[in-house]
Amino acid sequence: MNKNHETRMEKIVSLCKRRGFIFPSSEIYGGLNGVWDYGPMGVELKKNLKDFWWRRIVRERDDIVGMDGAILMNRAVWQASGHETTFSDPMIDCKTCQGRFRVDQIHALPCPQKPSKMVASCEGEKTEPRDFNLMFSTHVGPMADEANKTYLRPETAQAIFVQFRNVLETSRQKLPFGIAQIGKAFRNEINPRNFIFRSREFEQMEVEYFCHPREGFSLLDTWLEERLRFYEDIGIPRSKIHVHDIPDGERAFYSLKTYDLEYEFPFGTQELEGIAYRSDYDLTEHMTKSGKPLDYFEETTKEKFIPHVIEPSAGADRTVLALLCEAFEEEEIFSEQGEREERLVLRFHPRIAPIKVGIFPLLKNKPALVQKAHEVKQMLRPHFSVFYDEAGAIGRRYRRQDEIGTPFCVTIDFETIGESSPHLQETVTLRERDSMKQRRLPLQELLSYLQEQIF
Repeated sequence: MNKNHETRMEKIVSLCKRRGFIFPSSEIYGGLNGVWDYGPMGVELKKNLKDFWWRRIVRERDDIVGMDGAILMNRAVWQASGHETTFSDPMIDCKTCQGRFRVDQIHALPCPQKPSKMVASCEGEKTEPRDFNLMFSTHVGPMADEANKTYLRPETAQAIFVQFRNVLETSRQKLPFGIAQIGKAFRNEINPRNFIFRSREFEQMEVEYFCHPREGFSLLDTWLEERLRFYEDIGIPRSKIHVHDIPDGERAFYSLKTYDLEYEFPFGTQELEGIAYRSDYDLTEHMTKSGKPLDYFEETTKEKFIPHVIEPSAGADRTVLALLCEAFEEEEIFSEQGEREERLVLRFHPRIAPIKVGIFPLLKNKPALVQKAHEVKQMLRPHFSVFYDEAGAIGRRYRRQDEIGTPFCVTIDFETIGESSPHLQETVTLRERDSMKQRRLPLQELLSYLQEQIF
C-alpha cells in the first residue's frame, strides 16, 4: 500500500470514529483485536445495505425465500461438512518478534519490528508452517467436556443445507429456487487486518440457489451479472469491481467454477463477494452422514437427483467498507466570502445513506422557525431517516451532514413562515449534497420529490 492510499485509509477510519460509524469494540478496556462495534451512523448504513439486498434478492423475486439459521448447531453438522478437520489456515510464528502470521500473507505483511521489511524477508527465526483451525469452539450444557462441544458457525451456508428439506416442503418451491440468509459468522483469524475487511466477527449475505445439474454453469453466469448490477445500484461502479475467474487448483475442492468479485480498496484489490458453483457436495455429505433424504424429485420427468448449488456469498462488513471507500472524497471549495475551504463528503447513493434528510431551522431562537422545522420533521420521519439540527451556523450544519453522507438538507427560513417574500410562504430551501446547489420547493411537493430522488 503506497503512502497516499495509506493516508486515505487512515482518514476513512478516523472519520468512521468521529462521526459514529464504527468504533473499536471494548475500547475503554483496550479493545479486542479484530472485533468492531457499529455506531449510530454505521448501523443505519449497514441496515440500509442489508435491507436493499433482501429486497432485491427475496422480495422482488418469486424463486427465493428467506431463513434465519441458528449460530449454534449440532457438532455433527461441522463434522459432516468437513469444517472440523479441514477449516484451517497455515500459520507460522516468529520466535524473534513473537508475531503470528498466516503463511499466505507473509509477503504482504510488514515485520512488527522492522516495518520497512515484509515478514517473509525479515531476519526473524520462524517456525515451520502448521494448520490452525479457524472455528471458535464452545460447549452447550452444564459440562464443558468433549461430548458437549460445538462451534460458533464460521459460515451461514450450512444452516441452509441442513434445512433444505424443511424449506422445500413448506415453501412449495420448485427447482430452480434459492434460500437466502443474512447472519453472523465467526472466524478466529490469525491476522485480522484492514479495519473491518478481515475481522473475527462478521456478517454474511448469502444465497444457496438449488438447480438441476445441467443448469449450473449457465445459472452461475446469470448470477454474476445479477450481482454486478446490484453493486452498481448501491453506488459501486462496475469499473471498480474486478471479476476473477478462479483457476483450477486454486478453487475450493468442491467447486466446479468460482468467480470472485474484487473491489479496489485503498489497501489493494481484494475480494468483496464469491459466486461459487458448489456442485452437489454439501447436500450429498449431509444426506450421507445424517441418513436423511436431501434429494429432489422432479414431477414432470419423474427424475430423482441431488440438486447442484450456486452460492453468491457477500460480506456485509466488507461491502460497508467498500461503500465508505467509494463515497469518501475531499475537495476544495470556496466559501460565500470567497475563501478556500476543504470539504469532506461521503457521496453515498441516497438509498444507502444513513440519514436521508437533514432538517434545520435557520435560527434556533426564532420559535416560529423551530416549530415549523419540527412539523417538517414529523411529516418526513415516517418515510425516511431524518436528522434535526439547530446548533451552529447553517454552513457548519451542512458540513456535518456532508461528513455523514446525507444527500439532502431542508432549511426552514423566513420565507417559509411568510415573514419575507409572502409569495414564497410554505416553501423551503432544499440543498443537495453533491452539487451543493439550493432551490426553493413548495412544502406540499417536498415528500414526493424526495421519494423520487432517494428510491
